[in-house]
This record gives sequence, structure tokens and C-alpha cells, in this order.
Amino acid sequence: MTARGKARKRALDVLYEADLRGVAAIDVLESRHETLEAPMNPYTETLVHGVIDHWDRIDDLLSTYAEGWSLDRMPAIDRNLLRIGTWELLWGEVPEGVAISEAVDLARSLSTEESGTFVNGLLARILQIKPTLSL
Repeated sequence: MTARGKARKRALDVLYEADLRGVAAIDVLESRHETLEAPMNPYTETLVHGVIDHWDRIDDLLSTYAEGWSLDRMPAIDRNLLRIGTWELLWGEVPEGVAISEAVDLARSLSTEESGTFVNGLLARILQIKPTLSL
């Protein structure tokens, strides 16, 4: 796994923990800083802060384009991978294909059998509508 891949996984860990505990993601991130022996990859922080900064817009897009799925109904891992993937697609600096591929790979390895396909389809839809969005 690449350094950025590990950073995505750590960002997912932070967002997932915050989601399950019902606490602010920034609090979990700060707690991780206190418990880590080595410095956190800066890209992990970029991802978590990026998702936090655009949280409402990201969730609105996911709710709108996840046909037949509410955010609450999605597995927590998928929901948070989609938040990371959406942020990378719309505000990040990585190639769009990489953002989708990395999210799909994590979904396949960490979530349900259908998660890879679901994450791929929803992020592809976000990418498709990206030119029409005012960011």
C-alpha cells in the first residue's frame, strides 16, 4: 500500500470512529495525535480536515445521488469512504481515477461484498455531475 493509501486508511479510521462514537471527527483526530508514537501522515490530516470542511455539501451530494439509500442506511465504512472519495474528487489534487480506485479497493477489503460496486457507482456518478456543480 502506498503512503497515500495508508493515509486514506487512517483518515477512514478517524471518520469511522467518530461516526460510531457520535463524536466530532476533529476530536478523534486530535486524540490520535496524542496517542501516536510517530507523526501522522499530513495527507491523513488533509483528508479529515477536507471532509470536515465540506461535510454538509458532501452528505447532501451523497444523499441526493445514492438512489434508494439514505446515509443512515449505508454501512458506516462505505459512508465514510464515500465522504473521503467525494472530497478527493471535488476538492483534492489526486487524479479522479485514483480517488475512485482507492475508495473502491478499501471498500472491497473492509466492507461488504457489494460495497466495492456501490462505492464505485456512486463516486462515478459524482464525477459525472462534477462539471455542473458549483463548489
